[in-house]
Amino acid sequence: MLLIAAFSFAYTVLWKRWKLHKQATDPELQVVTSKKKKARKSGLSKKSTRGEKNKKTNRNDAAELSGGFPEIGKREKVLELNLFKYSSLVYHRKIGKLLVSNTEIAKGSNGTIVLEGIYDGRPVAVKRLVQTHHEVAVKEIQNLIASDQHPNIVRWYGVEYDQDFVYLALERCTCSLYEFTSSFSSSYQKQFSGDDQDAGYLTDCTVKFQWKSGDKEDFPLWKPNGYPSAHLLKLMRDMVHGLAHLHELGIVHRDLKPQNVLIVKERSISAKISDMGISKHLAGDMSALTKNSTGSGSSGWQAPEQLRDERQTRAVDLFSLGCVLFFCITGGKHPYGDSLERDVNIVNNQKDLFLIENIPEAADLISALLHPKPELRPKAVEILHHPFFWNSEMRLSFLRDASDRVELEDRENESKLLEALESVKTVALGGLWNEKMDSAFINDIGRYRRYKYDSVRDLLRVIRNKLNHYRELPKEIQGILGQVPEGFESYFSTRFPRLVIEVYKVFHAYCLEEDIFQKYFRGNQI
Repeated sequence: MLLIAAFSFAYTVLWKRWKLHKQATDPELQVVTSKKKKARKSGLSKKSTRGEKNKKTNRNDAAELSGGFPEIGKREKVLELNLFKYSSLVYHRKIGKLLVSNTEIAKGSNGTIVLEGIYDGRPVAVKRLVQTHHEVAVKEIQNLIASDQHPNIVRWYGVEYDQDFVYLALERCTCSLYEFTSSFSSSYQKQFSGDDQDAGYLTDCTVKFQWKSGDKEDFPLWKPNGYPSAHLLKLMRDMVHGLAHLHELGIVHRDLKPQNVLIVKERSISAKISDMGISKHLAGDMSALTKNSTGSGSSGWQAPEQLRDERQTRAVDLFSLGCVLFFCITGGKHPYGDSLERDVNIVNNQKDLFLIENIPEAADLISALLHPKPELRPKAVEILHHPFFWNSEMRLSFLRDASDRVELEDRENESKLLEALESVKTVALGGLWNEKMDSAFINDIGRYRRYKYDSVRDLLRVIRNKLNHYRELPKEIQGILGQVPEGFESYFSTRFPRLVIEVYKVFHAYCLEEDIFQKYFRGNQI
C-alpha cells in the first residue's frame, strides 16, 4: 500500500511539473490559456463554453459511428483532470478522453459490464460492450442521441473504443429502481434466493446506493396505509414521461424493467429510462416493428406478443410498464409470480393483482396495461391523466365537476349518464353512504335538504356543496372533514375508496369529448 501511495504521489507531482513546463514552452497551450482569459473577460461562462464543447464532441462521436470504429490512437488527446477530486476511484486505463476505473457498478448480458469512470472531466457510468456487439452499441447511441435532453432519459456523453471493447460514457446515476426499492422494502429482501434471476443484479455487484442518516424519512416510498407516497408517485410519473417521449419519437424500448430504470438522488429524486441497446425505431409512419427485428428483452418482463414472437408495437412497452408499476407499488412483487413461472403465466394471462386491490386506481390502470390484447392497452400519454396520478386537489375538482354535470340530467327522462352513474352504486358506495359517515355530519346536511342515501348523484352533491361552502361550515364540521384539500378528500376516499375510479369510468364513457372534462382525460400533463 505504501509503495502504491508513494508511486501515486510521485506521478502526480511529476505530471503537474510537466504540465507547467509544457504551458511555459508550448505556444499552442499559451494561446489556449489566453483564449480562456479572453472568454471570461467577454462574459462567456465556463459552463456555457463547456456545454458548447460537449455538444461538438457528441456530434463528432455520432458521426464516427456511421463509418465504424477507427483505429486506436487516432483521437488521443491530453486530458486535464483534477485527479484529487476523484481520488476515491482506482483507474486502470485511459481510452481517449475516458478514464475507466475497475470499480464495477453492474453487470449485463453478453459480457457487458458497467464501470465507474470520468469522461472529459465529468463523472460517468462507463458501459463496456464486447466489440462483437458493436452494432448494439451503435443502436443504443443513435436512440440516446434522438432522445437526448429529456429529463427522464439517461444522457449520453460520448464513446471510446479499443481493440476488444466499446465504451459508452453515460450519465452517472445513484442506483437502479431495483436497488432503490430493495433498500426500502424489508419484505422485498425476503424474496431473494440464489436461484432468483432478478436477485442476480444484487448478488453480482455491490449495491452502490447507501442511505445517509435521515434519508429514508426524507424520501418515504409508501404511506402508512400502503398507498404510494408522493415521492414514489413522482418516480412512476417520471417513468411514464420518459416512455411517452420515446414513443413520440417512434422508439420502442422493448426491455423496460426495474434494472433499466435509474434513480438520481440530489435534492429530490427522479427516475430515468436507460439501456436502449435493443430498442427499435419505427420507420416512417409505421406502427409496428418488422418481423425480422432482433433482440427479445428480459424474461419475466416481456409482453405476451413478444414471447410468442408476434407483431410488436409500442404496446409491448406498456405491458412492461404495468409490471414495473406493480413492482413499485408492492415493494418488489410481480403480478405474474416468481421469476421461473412468469413467462408461462404471461402467455396464459394468469396474473394476480390481489396486492393492489385496496388501491382501486392502481388496480384499474395496471389491469389495462396488462391487457392480453395490445390494442386495448392505454397509450403512454394517456396514462399521465389517469386518476392514479391525481393529487387530492385534482380528485376533488373532478368530483365537483361531475356533480355539476350530472345535476343537468333529468331523472324522469331516462338520462343515460345518470342511469350509468347509479348503476355503479353498489361498487362505489358499498351500501348506504350515511352509515359510513359521522352522525354530526349527517345531521348537519339534513338541515338543508333530504338526500337519498343509496344515490351516487346525491353523495356527489353533498361533497360539492360542502367543498364550495367549506368556510361557512361550523367549526365542528370542519374538524370532522379536515383541511381542504388533503384532509377533506381523505375523509371521503377512506370511506368510499372506489368512488373516484367508478365515477371516472362512467364519465370517460359518456363525457369524453366535453370541454369541461378535457383536463381530466386529455389535458396538459399532470
